[in-house]
Amino acid sequence: MASLGDLLRDWHQGAQAVARGDWDCALRLFSSISEPPARVSFNVGCVHLLAGDPEAALRAFDQAVTKDACLAVGFLQRGVANFQLERFMEALSDFQRTLAQLRDNTAIDYTQLGLRFKLQAWEVLFNMAAVQSQLGLWAEAACSLGDAISKGPEGARNGLDVALGQVQKQVPLQPRQVPRGEVFRPRRRHVEHLEPVDFLGKAKVLASALPTDSHGVAPPQPQALDVRGEARPRAAARVPTGNTLASSFLQGCWQPGGPALAPPPRPPAQGYQDPSEDGRWVPLSGEEALQRAWRDAAGPGGLQLQCRGVGGRPVLYQVVAQHVYSAQRPEDLALQPGDTVDVLCEVDQAWLEGHCDGHIGIFPKSFTVPAARRA
Repeated sequence: MASLGDLLRDWHQGAQAVARGDWDCALRLFSSISEPPARVSFNVGCVHLLAGDPEAALRAFDQAVTKDACLAVGFLQRGVANFQLERFMEALSDFQRTLAQLRDNTAIDYTQLGLRFKLQAWEVLFNMAAVQSQLGLWAEAACSLGDAISKGPEGARNGLDVALGQVQKQVPLQPRQVPRGEVFRPRRRHVEHLEPVDFLGKAKVLASALPTDSHGVAPPQPQALDVRGEARPRAAARVPTGNTLASSFLQGCWQPGGPALAPPPRPPAQGYQDPSEDGRWVPLSGEEALQRAWRDAAGPGGLQLQCRGVGGRPVLYQVVAQHVYSAQRPEDLALQPGDTVDVLCEVDQAWLEGHCDGHIGIFPKSFTVPAARRA
């Protein structure tokens, strides 16, 4: 099963391919997602429409509205596909369902969901009139356009008056649809989390940090492991610039130019191997633990660091589920009370991405408490 990161990456690259007009590449990327969410299925349908294949578009929009029965814009585009296939009764039903999903609102703005499109009630009524004109229902088409004029903004009035004049002359109309090249895009902050993060920063040499003997000569330094578990050459002490090692560990998802995401008080994910206590791993929970770790580095065993992770991604901290959460979509992580979850990313204020029992997905933050606070 593909990870959430893989899904977001293919989704993002597919949207970029649509923007540059590469339909084949976009379809290949969107289709590589094994269990696509409704918005990706919607994107597939839009690309098929752009490529002139309304039959394939219809199948994709069927999948989109099956997965999300409230996706009004999905019914709109499915109506357009049916219209192009001259299935006018099916198209009229889709536009009626689109209008029903508006629930007497004048518009639905999909910008916050990643689609730069505002679905307007008057445009849906216009599409109903377009289908009715194709069916020869001229009186009904004029009535739909009258409703569109009453709901439309002043700027749309002239175009609607022209359409009404065409219907009165029994000239069929063509439906409106999502603007060419517009598809759902994953949220920018989600895409930014796909980029690798350098937690330790760049290193610099501090020669004065080395202890010396009575002749002023620094003894050979023990070999240590870096955070990836690989041997590091014997050299002068290396410390990160900008932030201390402790703050780099504790702050987790540090992003250049942005604030760090604050984890709970006791992060269990990182630590060092204490040579004086049977080699057990000791959490780096603050500056005091960090200073002790550096003192241990002067011993014969060196300093060995551990940064626990999942699939190459660091674990920021752990939380414990307090309530049942049933996965609503493929990218969700199902939880049972008592489940311990490794948090990989703070998606936003309300959602976390984490790993539990071999699965990775997103879940509501409010369903959990930090592991350190578990009763």
